[in-house]
Amino acid sequence: MTEIYNECLRKGYFPKQWKCSIIIPIVKPGKEGSTEVTKYRLINLLNVGGLVLEKLLIDRINHHVFSNSLLNENQYGFFPQKTTVGAALATKGFIWKNLQQKNCVIMVSLDVRGAFDTALWSSILCNLRDLRCPKYMCVLSLNYFRARLATLHANTHTVRRTVTKGCPQGSCCGPGFWNIVYNTLLNLDFSSHTKVVAFADDLTIMMKGNTPSEAEVFANSDIAKIKKWAKENKIQFSENKSKAMLITGKRNNENINIYLNNRRLDVVKEMK
Repeated sequence: MTEIYNECLRKGYFPKQWKCSIIIPIVKPGKEGSTEVTKYRLINLLNVGGLVLEKLLIDRINHHVFSNSLLNENQYGFFPQKTTVGAALATKGFIWKNLQQKNCVIMVSLDVRGAFDTALWSSILCNLRDLRCPKYMCVLSLNYFRARLATLHANTHTVRRTVTKGCPQGSCCGPGFWNIVYNTLLNLDFSSHTKVVAFADDLTIMMKGNTPSEAEVFANSDIAKIKKWAKENKIQFSENKSKAMLITGKRNNENINIYLNNRRLDVVKEMK
């Protein structure tokens, strides 16, 4: 078995039998009464032999990027020794510091539509090369993406499809590959007034300003940069689920207008 896996790593080969997945649709909590197909979370049952090879691959990729500090430190998901608590504290720290300085903060929560299902393979492979991952890792990753099949059994019907994008939910490589895609977003040239905090695909952008109007300008400018990145990477943010919130130490009834895809985001009083 050891020789088989070493040979797969040396030759950059991912056996075809290990690329076939069986999809199990799981209803998301609170969506039981919905008639939308998006109420299902599609979990992939993968070959155990393939999962072992995936683990060997992603462990080597993660060792390369973490040991060389190549990933943005504002990512808290699937990151060694980082948790949601760290993400919350980083968010609180930015807000508290600016309230102490009499500034206001606009916080925007962006929701990715079908995050793991839409990850573009070409973007992953391009980013692996930009991060200077060893050649065998890039070659095996390329082979891993080729000729993937997904099967769904529903009553007496069976549907098979060739998969052309996305990271299977239930795979070992999915979280690591997603961080590599999202890293380019976190490294965008944001203004000095902005801080971005991510946990996996959950993204929070905070913009400080002397006034709500000033923070609003920075917010719309930096969200435009994220919109451009999303278009280049074939990723969509949901305007319905994305929210904006004004945080200030003063009594202020001023409205803020934050736009995503030419639609004004709902302004809320609290965020989860």
